[in-house]
Amino acid sequence: MPEERLQKILAGVGVASRRKAEELITEGRVTVNGKVITELGTKADIETDHIKVDGRLLRPVANHVYIALNKPDSVVTTANDPQRRTTVMDLLQGLKVRVYPVGRLDYHSDGLLLLTNDGDFANTIISAKSHIPKTYYVKVKNPLTPEAEEEFRTGIPLSGKRTAPAGLKLIRKGDNPWYEVKLIEGRNQQIRIMFKHLGHLVEKLRRVRIGTVELGKLKPGEFRHLSSEEVSKLMKMAHRETVDPREFAPPRKAPATTKQRPAKKNGPTSNKRGQNSKKRKDDRGRGPLR
Repeated sequence: MPEERLQKILAGVGVASRRKAEELITEGRVTVNGKVITELGTKADIETDHIKVDGRLLRPVANHVYIALNKPDSVVTTANDPQRRTTVMDLLQGLKVRVYPVGRLDYHSDGLLLLTNDGDFANTIISAKSHIPKTYYVKVKNPLTPEAEEEFRTGIPLSGKRTAPAGLKLIRKGDNPWYEVKLIEGRNQQIRIMFKHLGHLVEKLRRVRIGTVELGKLKPGEFRHLSSEEVSKLMKMAHRETVDPREFAPPRKAPATTKQRPAKKNGPTSNKRGQNSKKRKDDRGRGPLR
């Protein structure tokens, strides 16, 4: 195999994301043929060189694995936690292949999280250039005003930079309503900060979709393997050149309808008893949508 940058090799065999792999290198935790490497950009060949992380020899990955996990609340999206809290790795019982999270999901957020040992896949999905939409169900304290909804959709100042256009749709009314939120970026605690900027606290936050992959019927703590078709569709979406603006357009209001009076009949009318019988029959066929 041709030589590759160390951070790409580490990500490719499932040690960590490429960004985390860079940290491992600069911290002096990576050796190549017995020599500690701290310089980013150093190249090696995993087939011929002895590459170790924390003393553990790395080997080429035979098969790539792609996992969809329903992360519960109060679980950390890391491989290990200094505070010894439950991590997403603790939920992958029976999985014999080492994987790592693709992106993150906040400690008190739940829902869909992807994990893999494919560094190129992970890097593509989390790249800001991919614009892969992520969909969330969010429960907030008190409904937003129409003006606040519009501000949420068009962008909110966050750390000196306005957020990208976002999708927002009310899906359950009430004093503490649920909204569907769709983002193409993933800044830290972004949704919570956006609602807080508008004066609303987020009570619950669940991610239900990443690109074309859905949470589906996975229960909290359960995981499943993605099919090759799901992986292919997700990568195809990541490499598209433009984002369809209709994905983030506000929901269209149903056009107002006017009740029309029935046209008068010119001919002789049917008997009254027959009309009432027909009306009762028609009423039995109507009803609320199920």
